[in-house]
Amino acid sequence: MKENVFDVLMYLFENYLYDDEPQPDRESLESELFDAGFQQVEIRKAFDWLDGLVGSRELPDGTGGGVRSLRVYTDEEMARLDAEGRGFLLFLEQIGVLTPASREMIIDRLMALEDDESDIDLVKWVTLMVLYNQPGQEEAFAWMENLLFENPVHLVH
Repeated sequence: MKENVFDVLMYLFENYLYDDEPQPDRESLESELFDAGFQQVEIRKAFDWLDGLVGSRELPDGTGGGVRSLRVYTDEEMARLDAEGRGFLLFLEQIGVLTPASREMIIDRLMALEDDESDIDLVKWVTLMVLYNQPGQEEAFAWMENLLFENPVHLVH
């Protein structure tokens, strides 16, 4: 079974996001994931990814008081995040779903997945996960959730 970190994250997101029950502790989750067929190394990487997401909450906002900026991607980011994904992030920022800080968290979490390339679906899911984790981003999360589950939008570039 070839699973990756994103598969582990999706399992956790799908099984625990909407669950009103108390969340199990990390050890119990690791055991459940292992029993579900995920490899231990991927489970640990997924928890490291989630720790990085939680840690990103404490970074400064960096919005510069509403000053607009242009994001220049590094060569490594360009190699892993295709034009469609970069365009999607720009679109979300232009319509106010993302702030510059949330955009940076999404790029950081995409790069942390260590996948060779991030397709548009991966960008959308990581965006949803980042927005879910950010206090005060409930409206943006709801917009992304609607985009993913109810009304897929096809962007014209």
